Amino acid sequence: MKKFLVLGVLFILPIVMYLFFASAVDNFSKLPVLEESIGSVNHFESLTGEQVTLKDKITIVGFFGEGIYNKKGNAFNLNQKIYKKNYEFRDFQFVMILPYGSENAAKELLDELDDIEDVSGWKFLFGTPESIQSFFKGLKTPYTLDQRNATNYVFIIDKDGNLRGREENLKKKEQKVYGYDTSSVADLNNVMVDDVKVILAEYRLALKKYKADRKEK
Repeated sequence: MKKFLVLGVLFILPIVMYLFFASAVDNFSKLPVLEESIGSVNHFESLTGEQVTLKDKITIVGFFGEGIYNKKGNAFNLNQKIYKKNYEFRDFQFVMILPYGSENAAKELLDELDDIEDVSGWKFLFGTPESIQSFFKGLKTPYTLDQRNATNYVFIIDKDGNLRGREENLKKKEQKVYGYDTSSVADLNNVMVDDVKVILAEYRLALKKYKADRKEK
């Protein structure tokens, strides 16, 4: 009897696990897509000269503007609350877009962040004010950039270049969330931390399903 029970478990368990992961991917509460195909960052120049892309990456996009020293607190909030907890996820990156002329200030900020954590996932891109405004408008959010081409808000972009966030939920009295206020630790703790967990879990489950499908073939 025990022999048949063991054999049954060996045969049935893999099937059950596969069905579990497959249903989890299908039924998982995904972070909603608010805007499709926001555009490319290929026309911006990076601090290190590397080619930075949004394709196949889960990206936190921000706009620190030419007065980047005013956004130091924002950067440290992000680093502590979001980046530090998730930087080991291979396809996770931060992309901060600034005007030309901010390169030295960005390098100084990166050096300061490097004292806290491995910051290889932080990418700084530079462009003209016009190109920054154009890219920002492609997000189609209710926010605007200030005179320094900066905003306190950062945005979650998925691997297909779509803007993710939260839909309005009248029953729960929740407003639509396009971006996350990096000047507010409460906003990062209460909203962004959860949303980043959701989108990373979404891709982890998709990867598990892909591996399970490969084993079945």
